[in-house]
Amino acid sequence: MSRLLCSALSFLLIGASVLAQASPPGAQLPAASAQSLPQQSEASEVNQIVRQIQHAARTLNYVGVFAFQQGERFESSRITHLFDGKNEKERIEILDGAPREYLRFNDEVQGLMPDRKLVLLERQRGDRFPGLLLNDAQSLEKNYTMRMAPEQLRIAGRPCRGIEITPRDSHRYGYRLCADLESNLLLKAQMVGSEGVVIEQVAFTQVTIGAEITDAMLTPAWVTSDWRRVRAQHAKVDLLGQGWRIPSPAGYVLTSQLERVFSNNKRVNQLVLSDGLATISIFIEPYLLERSEYEPQGAARSGSVNIFGIKVANFWLTVLGEVPAATLEQLAQAIQYVPPTSAR
Repeated sequence: MSRLLCSALSFLLIGASVLAQASPPGAQLPAASAQSLPQQSEASEVNQIVRQIQHAARTLNYVGVFAFQQGERFESSRITHLFDGKNEKERIEILDGAPREYLRFNDEVQGLMPDRKLVLLERQRGDRFPGLLLNDAQSLEKNYTMRMAPEQLRIAGRPCRGIEITPRDSHRYGYRLCADLESNLLLKAQMVGSEGVVIEQVAFTQVTIGAEITDAMLTPAWVTSDWRRVRAQHAKVDLLGQGWRIPSPAGYVLTSQLERVFSNNKRVNQLVLSDGLATISIFIEPYLLERSEYEPQGAARSGSVNIFGIKVANFWLTVLGEVPAATLEQLAQAIQYVPPTSAR
C-alpha cells in the first residue's frame, strides 16, 4: 500500500529516481456493523468495510490535514476533495519543505513545482491515502487475515473502527487501519513489520467530512500559464511475450506492464505485481558497458522501500516495493530472460 506514502504523491516513481533520476457530493456511506450484517463472518464484514473505505475516499467531500511519518521523517499535507456525483476533483498541498501542489481530476494528475516553474502530468492510480486498494478487496482474504480491533478508537476528534490486517505468510507486511465510524473514510493507516513494529504511518490530524467545497479551494496557489508542462510518456508492452520469466511471489498478480520514456529519451520497462495492498515494481533497462556500475548492487533500502538490483542476461533490473527484503531478493534471483525464437 505504497500508498501510505505521502511521498508517493510524486508520480515520478521512486523506482524511476533509483534508475535514472529523478455517491452525490457530501453523501455518506452507511456504517457496516455486526448488527447490520448478522449472517456474515467477521472476515467478510471487514472485507466489506475495506471496500467501503475505498468508495468513501472517492465519493465523499472532505477537507483536512494529514501527516506521514517514517522513522525520523515527518511530512504534512492539506487535502481538499470534491465529488460532484460524476467526477472527482482534488487538491493536495505539501506543507513541509519545498512548495508543491498536486491537482487531480479523476485519474489525471498535475504536479506543480513552482521553484522550477514546471507542471508534470500523468495518470495516477486511486490507491493514495485516504484511498487504499489497488485491486478488488475480495482477494485480500487469500493473503491476509482481517479482524475488527476490540475497542473503538478516536482519530482527529472523530470516533473510528480499528481494523487489523495480518499477512498469512512472510511475503508482505501487516496493516492497522482506522475508518471513520460514520462515513468509513480512512482516518489512519499503519504498516507494521513481523514484530509488530510500525514501519510507517499516515493519519489525518484534522478533517471535515461532508464539507462545502468552493472552486477557490481547488485553485492552485500559483498562476501556471507560462510554466513548462511535461507529460510522462509511457506505453503498454508485453514483457512476458518478450521473453521475461517472472515467478510472482505467492498471492501477487500482474497488474501492469509499461515502457516509460524519460526526459533524456531513456527507456525503461516497468512490470508491477500486487496483492491488492502491497506492490512490487520491476524496472528493466539494457545493461550498458559504458556504465561503470549500477546501483544498487544486491539489497538496499530507501525508507520503507526495499530495493534489490541484479544483472539478468544483458539487462539491469531494479526490483523494489514496500515488502520484506527477503521477498524481493527471492523474486529477483528467480527472474529469467529467455529470448523469443525470432530474437535469437
